[in-house]
Amino acid sequence: MGKAETSLARRRHFLFLQGMPSAFFRRIAQRLREHGHRCTRINLCLGDRLFWHGPDTLDYSGDLASWPRFLETFLEREGVTDLLLLGEQRHYHREAVHAALARGVAVTVTDFGYIRPDWITFERNGMSGASLFPRDPAEIRVLAAASPEPDWTPRFHDSGPRMAAADLLYNFANLLPHPRYAHYQRSDRRPPTLRYTFASARRLLANRLLRSRMQRMVQSIEASGRPYYVFPLQLDFDFQIVAYSPYPGIEQAIEQVLQSFARHAPPEALLVLKEHPWDPALRDWERVCARVARGLGLGERVHYLRGGYLDTLIRGSAGVVTVNSTSGLRTLQLGRPLQVLGQAVYDVPGLSFQQGLDRFWTEATEPDPELTQELLRALAGCIQIRGVFFQEPGLSHAVHEAVQRLLQRRVGLPLARG
Repeated sequence: MGKAETSLARRRHFLFLQGMPSAFFRRIAQRLREHGHRCTRINLCLGDRLFWHGPDTLDYSGDLASWPRFLETFLEREGVTDLLLLGEQRHYHREAVHAALARGVAVTVTDFGYIRPDWITFERNGMSGASLFPRDPAEIRVLAAASPEPDWTPRFHDSGPRMAAADLLYNFANLLPHPRYAHYQRSDRRPPTLRYTFASARRLLANRLLRSRMQRMVQSIEASGRPYYVFPLQLDFDFQIVAYSPYPGIEQAIEQVLQSFARHAPPEALLVLKEHPWDPALRDWERVCARVARGLGLGERVHYLRGGYLDTLIRGSAGVVTVNSTSGLRTLQLGRPLQVLGQAVYDVPGLSFQQGLDRFWTEATEPDPELTQELLRALAGCIQIRGVFFQEPGLSHAVHEAVQRLLQRRVGLPLARG
């Protein structure tokens, strides 16, 4: 085989579906093309097109029912070797992952990082409950040994205003009628854009005004001298709840945690529920918590916070209960006992409590600090890349690391040394 034929045989075709409303995917494709590879983006809606359009893109105009067959044909006809997408649980993405894996196409899934604040998740096939990252301590130690120790000092800052503006632009664009995307169906459970946007803005403003009051509540809980447990709430419509938990929504998780606390926690203990900072409060979770607490006779033992520094709460707590929030990983970093109710990459023997929620309140122990460090090193070395989605220089750094992993075929594995 000649040199030109060898080069052609090694040429890969990267297909991109929906990503963050940023330049992240588009710039990865630019770099991959510089290495001689082909890149294509399929736009499913006007929001997609706003962030990536040009000769390397095509529009899907069919309906959701026709999408699987369209994609299967495209993968085979165009010789796609790699598929990249944001999360794997959107309707279009679930079908794409299934079709790709059935044809030996490498799948890379990305989203905000398990490690915060300046890491991005970049792993094979799926995230969270679908992640291929091992839950066995021995396997984690092997990966950690092959991974360099990162500098954990935050290096990059993302832009909240840019992220919010891009999200608004993307979602409001999809409200506009467009003949190319007339059949597009949004694939998440998030409330309608107008309702969600205004509710979120109202809640963020209200919580900002309550900041001092919430801080005083945190100080009062700490000063009480009573043991307390923390339950950070998650978004009701998040795929972490919808796809990777046993609950149809966060209300059912609240009910289970409060019922277990009432029956099994020490009588002097307190329970602190902390609202997710991005929750639009279309359901009044504070009222839901108060109703359930009254019914269980918990009275003043349950506290609901709409703000407050989570690290401070975790450090002083007797333990943390989470469905599968990234706060669980932070809990391990801070050395506090952890109970996981859903599916999470950090739900590992020796780290999280494995004997069930009812026994957690009185029997939980702190995580193994050595295993915690090995987990973090393995995560960073295999399925996290350093950087952010929306602001320089973190965006450029993330693009560089993503391209490096793709070219080395080391997504989900430690990068080759040297």
